[in-house]
Amino acid sequence: MRFDDAVVRLTTLPEVFPAPADALMPVVIGRAPGLVPVQRRPGRAAAVLVLLFPDAEGETRVVLIERPTADGHHHSGEVSFPGGKAEASDPDAATTALREAAEEIGLDPVAAGVRIVGTLERHWIAVSDFEVTPVVALAERSPVLVASPAEVVRILTPPVTVFLPDAPMEIVERTVRDWPLRFGTYPVEGLSVWGMTARVLSQLGLVLTRG
Repeated sequence: MRFDDAVVRLTTLPEVFPAPADALMPVVIGRAPGLVPVQRRPGRAAAVLVLLFPDAEGETRVVLIERPTADGHHHSGEVSFPGGKAEASDPDAATTALREAAEEIGLDPVAAGVRIVGTLERHWIAVSDFEVTPVVALAERSPVLVASPAEVVRILTPPVTVFLPDAPMEIVERTVRDWPLRFGTYPVEGLSVWGMTARVLSQLGLVLTRG
């Protein structure tokens, strides 16, 4: 998708967002549906940065990170957006997302010409009890990014076409923290993008291709 087209489609975000692809929602295998965690109160505030930028050919790319594998971390080894929990001093989700992106991938929003265009639907993460706001941003130029060794294994910048509605998806079965699950994933550079990150990208793809 051409970046100019993405800019036009994201300038005005819809009031009601399309639902992410059903296949991306984890399904518990062999257990009653009632055992699936249900949100009963607001989670802890967090935000991620959904940053899109043009590559040298003018195609749209999105910034993702591979997190380190470490015992005891809720999202160890996963592919995600840069982001994290809100601090008391953060006035809004955009501030949280930009601050975390600066810490994790060295994003300089001024140098890259970053513009916040809005937010997508919030997602609750049961295992960590975070309620995450995806903040959508557009960069005029390809950003210069440097991974923080303590927080990021590598930075990924796949084309956004990988997440459009007709993009290929793989269905996998895994045991995640003692839960036997079946869910859809997007294959990216030998890694699997799944969970909240995949659902946000699916929703973004639907917004980018809406009529």
